[in-house]
Amino acid sequence: MKGFSILSIMLPLLMISNVFSPVSPVRPVKVNIHDAATLPCSQTCSGLVTWTVSHKPRDILAQCDQTFCQSKEGFHMSHDQYLKGDLSLTITDIDHNKRSWYICTCNGETLCDWNLQVHAFSYNVPVPPGESLTLNVSVSEPVEVVFNKTDHDRPITIRLCEIRGREIQCESEYEKRVMFRCSLQLKEMKESDSGVYTIWDTKNDWYEVIATYKVTVGGRQDRPDTKEKEPEEAHMWALAVVLPLVLLILLVLLVLLVLLFLLVGLVLFMLRFLILFLINLTYKT
Repeated sequence: MKGFSILSIMLPLLMISNVFSPVSPVRPVKVNIHDAATLPCSQTCSGLVTWTVSHKPRDILAQCDQTFCQSKEGFHMSHDQYLKGDLSLTITDIDHNKRSWYICTCNGETLCDWNLQVHAFSYNVPVPPGESLTLNVSVSEPVEVVFNKTDHDRPITIRLCEIRGREIQCESEYEKRVMFRCSLQLKEMKESDSGVYTIWDTKNDWYEVIATYKVTVGGRQDRPDTKEKEPEEAHMWALAVVLPLVLLILLVLLVLLVLLFLLVGLVLFMLRFLILFLINLTYKT
């Protein structure tokens, strides 16, 4: 009776622990865009192994059984590795659309799951005043563009635009300046448009940063550069004109100096000749 009572207590506890302790917790895998990623899963399965994403459980990315493997384009499973107990999934050419929770099942039972994340890009973008700013936005997933700027030492956050497919909603202040096709363009940039533009993925319950653009609109920062270049160009022009003139003057002075030496030599020669002539004339007399 005592053993039965202990067993009756331990059995519900074991059942509860199995419910709240999943086989494989979701773990993040972070990769760079356009790289390849391998989601490991070292388990044995004598039946059908499938890889799917959590939000599309019926969309099979790759599957293997004892006979063969088949995969969608951009995904790969090795049948030889499957037979050895390696059920890993390889994803080629990662882009932001491939960010999701990936689940590996054996005959419908979850073996492994991974949260694939893509590192956010960060850009420094100088924009001349009056030109357009281009932000690369994917139309295949809902995103939000947020603009953070500093106005009189006070940070301001503006939800610039929200994009869902081909539909776009922008802040009224920016509606007339926004053009959206394959990318989002903000036209007629001003110095007050300088700041950080962040593209957020809003597809999932949590927001994930896709890219950030640190934008500096030219103006006061560009003027000192142009002012420094103007005197430099003037000095180069003056040097190009003055240097040949100086060389020409030196050449003329050299020629005059040579002629002067020749003239002095000629005068000395004539003077010597005259002195010798006078001496000979004195001896004869």
